[in-house]
Amino acid sequence: MALNIAYFAWVRERMGIADETVEIPASVADVGALVTWLGARDARGKIAFAEPHRIRAAIDGVMMGPDAPLSGAKEVALFPPVTGG
Repeated sequence: MALNIAYFAWVRERMGIADETVEIPASVADVGALVTWLGARDARGKIAFAEPHRIRAAIDGVMMGPDAPLSGAKEVALFPPVTGG
């Protein structure tokens, strides 16, 4: 399945890119598995996703948890926790 992934804040800085389209394996069925897979792909991913519990995600613009399924998703945005002020 082709999926557009957008990276924000320090996730983008560590990945070195703002977004990419990837072909994810069938075994990557939810957000948590996506983060794990991205972290295992290369050195940039290993650094960006070293603390997967800190990563937040939005699927097609809607905030989701790590167990959210990717089926039918067009875009996943990955970013660190957001604080207000």
